[in-house]
Amino acid sequence: MITRLFQITAKILSELARRTKLTYNEINILIYYLIIPLSWTILLDILIGLPVTTIIFIFVWGILFMKVRNRFREWCDWLFRKSVDFLMYFNRYGSNYILSSVIFCIVVPVIIYIGLIILINS
Repeated sequence: MITRLFQITAKILSELARRTKLTYNEINILIYYLIIPLSWTILLDILIGLPVTTIIFIFVWGILFMKVRNRFREWCDWLFRKSVDFLMYFNRYGSNYILSSVIFCIVVPVIIYIGLIILINS
């Protein structure tokens, strides 16, 4: 089941990359480092009643994008490799790349979404 979930996610990311004419690494970085965290800041701002974290997040990404815009693809490749290194680090504790990917890229985000939604609705 873990492998299947990983394969489905990778297939979705590959299809998004194809449709947007971005590389797999670029779409991966945009989804996991921009879109998902941005959605969390929006939920957090709903919780606190002010758009503070979203504005800060967009500002930081704006500065970052201005710094890497001419080499965005290379920067995404570098960050993707660093992300793989992070996930592979857990191999020493009995994990593997696929399991670590599912935990950190699917399970943890879902738990964060659930927690934020529960807080907003309580």
